[in-house]
Amino acid sequence: MSARIAVVLKGYPRLSETFIAQELRGLERAGHELALYSMRRPTDRTTHPVNAEITAPVTYLPEYLYQEPRRVLRALARLWRRPAFRATLKVWLGDLKRDPTPNRVRRLGQAAVLAAELPAHIEWLYAHFIHTPSAVTRYASLITGLPWSCSAHAKDIWTSPEWELAANLASARWTVTCTAIGRAHLARLADRADKVRLLYHGLDLARFPPFDRPASRNAGTDPASPVRLLVVGRAVEKKGLDVLLLALARLRAGSHWRLDHIGGGEALTALRAQAVALGIADRIEWRGAQEQRTVLAAYRASDLFVLPCRIADDGDRDGLPNVLVEALSQKLACLSTTVSAVPELIADGETGVLVAPDDPAALAAALERLIGDPALRTGLGEAGEARVRSAFDATGGIASLALEFARALDGVPSAAALAPAG
Repeated sequence: MSARIAVVLKGYPRLSETFIAQELRGLERAGHELALYSMRRPTDRTTHPVNAEITAPVTYLPEYLYQEPRRVLRALARLWRRPAFRATLKVWLGDLKRDPTPNRVRRLGQAAVLAAELPAHIEWLYAHFIHTPSAVTRYASLITGLPWSCSAHAKDIWTSPEWELAANLASARWTVTCTAIGRAHLARLADRADKVRLLYHGLDLARFPPFDRPASRNAGTDPASPVRLLVVGRAVEKKGLDVLLLALARLRAGSHWRLDHIGGGEALTALRAQAVALGIADRIEWRGAQEQRTVLAAYRASDLFVLPCRIADDGDRDGLPNVLVEALSQKLACLSTTVSAVPELIADGETGVLVAPDDPAALAAALERLIGDPALRTGLGEAGEARVRSAFDATGGIASLALEFARALDGVPSAAALAPAG
């Protein structure tokens, strides 16, 4: 069977986007044939096992138009005489007036390449993220006449201008998003609220099987046996890692702990320097980006997971961090903040512990409590795992999405039928 759905991605594959890879593999297993179009080439040195299981071909659009001028010009020449392309130019010019940036020009060029190179059997366009990938997909949809939909996540929702969110929501046939708080925000901007649907990513529990975690008696009192703390996330402002370091520096001298950080990110150098300045560098291991099997082993070897999410100065924030779901699936107690959709997963004092964001003192107090109370960690981990396995199994969400596509594709004409002559 030929691919029927073209999936537009900002970058592929990415270690930080296992939820996208999980979804793509699930759609393929449900019988959907996909073709992937990535706006950027991969930069990670390794990939997750799930990426190797995805059979869809990947085409890389020109990341910068000057890098592939012949390809861009060839696409424009092919499309220039089409009435739909000229109509798309008018829409794009209206967007350019609101966003007079090179980025806006690049999106039109990428959309032109996408529209010109789409195979004739493509019937639907689907964008992951409602910011730049959706801009490219919206323009390509206008050029080709193909319907499209999108999946909105976190940064794309909270840092995009409302005029562009509204334009994308109005143009797309439907939009799915992974948190109730994100869904409410988008529904307010949509032409019809029912076009925005809540669909938690969930977790592929086959890759995170139950772990018979031994009951811990470690209360951080023995310097030879420190409590093992873990944080998984890119070193960027919204993860609050600088706040975590400030909180760790506040812990009493008799509290023995070690911290592992897994993740890349542009702030790593500054964070290492901060740890040195705070006098805690010898207790921290910076392990860099790792693939999923290594991360799973880290969850199982740790005593407490910490992720002090915050809202960044530019409005960026997490939605529902997948690493919290992963950690809880392994009965690993979690400490996080009340930001965004984290409370949709963690009920404070029941399935984890939450504190206010950007509050090193509150975070330190919660760390002291959890480090010193292994029985509390055990109870929270067990309750958190039960919550994940009852409400955050990815199977149901992917099945719903696959059904959505099956309904959408029923009777939808192909690109060949929709493409204007010329």
